[in-house]
Amino acid sequence: MPSVLRVTSRNARFQQWESLLSNRSKRQRAGEFLVQGVRPISLAARHGWRFRALIHDAERPLSRWAQALLRDVEAVKVSMAPGLLAELGEKDEGSPELVAVVEMPGDDLDRIQAGSDFLGVLLDRPASPGNTGSIIRSADALGAHGVIVTGHAADVYDPRCVRASTGSLFALPVVRAPGPREAAAWVAAQRARGRPVVLAATDERGDRDVFEFDFTQPVLLLVGTEGTGLSGAWRELSDVVVSIPMAGAASSLNAANAAAVLLYEASRQRLLARKPPPEP
Repeated sequence: MPSVLRVTSRNARFQQWESLLSNRSKRQRAGEFLVQGVRPISLAARHGWRFRALIHDAERPLSRWAQALLRDVEAVKVSMAPGLLAELGEKDEGSPELVAVVEMPGDDLDRIQAGSDFLGVLLDRPASPGNTGSIIRSADALGAHGVIVTGHAADVYDPRCVRASTGSLFALPVVRAPGPREAAAWVAAQRARGRPVVLAATDERGDRDVFEFDFTQPVLLLVGTEGTGLSGAWRELSDVVVSIPMAGAASSLNAANAAAVLLYEASRQRLLARKPPPEP
């Protein structure tokens, strides 16, 4: 095994990693972010993400899982004092077994493959990292092929988003785009290639109920910010606006719940379309 770097004080290297927890600009400049937890780290390794460092507790016996990662994953191996590792793991009590420093992939929209059965989610300026991570998790669980995050939005590499995604961030393409122009150009390119992606926005004043829309066609779901909904640009670009029927006093759902409902309805329709008709 390669030599292990030892970190026992709040030196410059530790401070650089610590800044990745809360400083978006430093994450972006370094092109790396922290990953905490067994499942997210395992999924990042399984899906071929590039690791820059694997940091482990210097004072505890390592599990077989941790030993295997340290043996098999190409990265700088770091042995860290447990108190410092607890800070990187954002744990109040005790330190995690491992924290990973992972390289960000490029924000290339062509990482998302739009086939004839395409289902994607576009998030317009989401404000909450937790909601963003939850939507990524739902998109993964319900068969989406990718997530696009546009505008001045919560960072998908914020630790709160990574944790809320429970590792799904690593299992499907999640790509950031500056605004509607770049994402709309990608949609236009898919259409030019014979993939007629429909832009389906969600709003409480929709053209039709979500159950009345055909989600079996290639579709990109447009989900607005938690406070103000979709921007005017996306409203104009959308092909259809669907609404979720509401009962009781609530007039709307938050972005994560609304996205989950839309994705579930899309998944339900697609499963039914694939089932063979009952025998007479």
